[in-house]
Amino acid sequence: MRPKSATLVQGTLDMLILKTLALEPLHGYGISLRIEQMSRGIFRVNPGSLFPAFRRLERAGLLTSEWRSTENNRRAKYYVLTDRGRKQLKTETSEWGKQIAAIARILEAT
Repeated sequence: MRPKSATLVQGTLDMLILKTLALEPLHGYGISLRIEQMSRGIFRVNPGSLFPAFRRLERAGLLTSEWRSTENNRRAKYYVLTDRGRKQLKTETSEWGKQIAAIARILEAT
């Protein structure tokens, strides 16, 4: 049985893209698939959200792109995390950890 998909919390898509690219450069479909795999099927990213995010992250200097051949010998745009993107990911990961801890404290309050 497949887990029910969930909507991403607003503002997390960019962070998840950066994290995915910290592992290795990937094309758009590969990023979408990797996010779905890492979330164990909970998050399925809509291409209509993904590609505007790529443009936004590229404009911010957090990633670059280059055309490469895929494993199926097709041309695809691969996205690569920049040093600036790595720093941003580190900052966002730290901030997200603080928010998760605060939410957990609130939910556990009796």
